[in-house]
Amino acid sequence: MKKIEAIIKPFKMEHVKEALAEIGIEGMTVTEVKGFGRQKGHTEIYRGSEYTVDFLPKVKLEVVVSDENVARATEAIVKSAKTGKIGDGKVFVLPIDQAIRIRTDETGDDAV
Repeated sequence: MKKIEAIIKPFKMEHVKEALAEIGIEGMTVTEVKGFGRQKGHTEIYRGSEYTVDFLPKVKLEVVVSDENVARATEAIVKSAKTGKIGDGKVFVLPIDQAIRIRTDETGDDAV
């Protein structure tokens, strides 16, 4: 099993959710986060004063998939989240040692 974490632009969340549902992945956790990478934020002018916005709003998507679904899931996320502009985000794939469904005590892939 692998955990896929994706940091994407907020307006792309619905596209990513639909792309994952098309390949049969529906369970996910979504968190609103703030951060920056190479784009380093931007400057804005408010009431005549210029100030820097360092942390930009992003969405963090977390999904756990079986090993055989990792490539399809990451491909679906990348294709549906891409705008081709700076700040599109990142996808990370991490190993998962164990998963347990609390309600039924199922473990491993059955819990996912």
